[in-house]
Amino acid sequence: MRRGEGCNEHKFVDCLDRREYSGNIEDVSTKEKSKFPQEFFPECKWSRKGFMRTRWNLNGSKFDLVNIHLFHDASNFVAMEEFPSVYTLNRKRALEHTLDRFHNDGNANVPVFIFGDFNFRLNTKGVVQKLINGCTPEDCEMPDSGEKAKAYKDNKGNVQLTISKKAFKHYDHQTIFVKDNGNWVGALREFDQELSTFGDRLTEFPISFSPSYPFEEGSGSNGSHYMQTRCPSWCDRVILDKAAKKLVDSSGGKVKYDLIGFSTPMGDHKVKTSSLQLCKFLA
Repeated sequence: MRRGEGCNEHKFVDCLDRREYSGNIEDVSTKEKSKFPQEFFPECKWSRKGFMRTRWNLNGSKFDLVNIHLFHDASNFVAMEEFPSVYTLNRKRALEHTLDRFHNDGNANVPVFIFGDFNFRLNTKGVVQKLINGCTPEDCEMPDSGEKAKAYKDNKGNVQLTISKKAFKHYDHQTIFVKDNGNWVGALREFDQELSTFGDRLTEFPISFSPSYPFEEGSGSNGSHYMQTRCPSWCDRVILDKAAKKLVDSSGGKVKYDLIGFSTPMGDHKVKTSSLQLCKFLA
């Protein structure tokens, strides 16, 4: 196994054991690390959002592994105003910037695997419209914070959905988003639309698992329950460019694409795993 050394030196160094880098890794020459331009998110004065890329050579198969972190939705109200939302457009611009940079940086173009927190969100406007069908909105305040909110009530006066800047609460939250996996979670997929704008450049293995965000945090939480803060979404992904997909398909290896630790408390994001039989991949 070899790992690329520097993006401009066009060399590989042997990587025959496990190596860990922590703290300040700016001087590690076997990676390319970059933040997104500030103008991509003018509402934020400072951000760590960006990507880190390494290039690998496994038995003559060269490819890039890219860890990426895109911008989040700061307000449910803004996210549900329209689709694509301003947050969706920010993520699209950052991902386009990354792909164009890789394509035009003077290095040889190789298959690219991109993974991490894309922060892709559902078409929130569409999801809300489906959830509140037949409901009447009322202005209110969140009882715990006093934050301005909207409550959507059915024709019997029962609150079905409550939304504020930082709250997204369905009256039967865990059932509709977790337990009713074969019904509503499946229905949510039609609103998972952000990646579709890259259909000519990127692809993904079929999704058959629950949204990866936002899960309850803490040792005392239920690892498979969602926090009532954002509409559950598939934020965390493993995405391939067309060359990488062709490389995987040609290997004949079995691919598994799933969540890690669905029932285990491990933070608000559940990590995605995409695995294949390396022996076939390297053949």
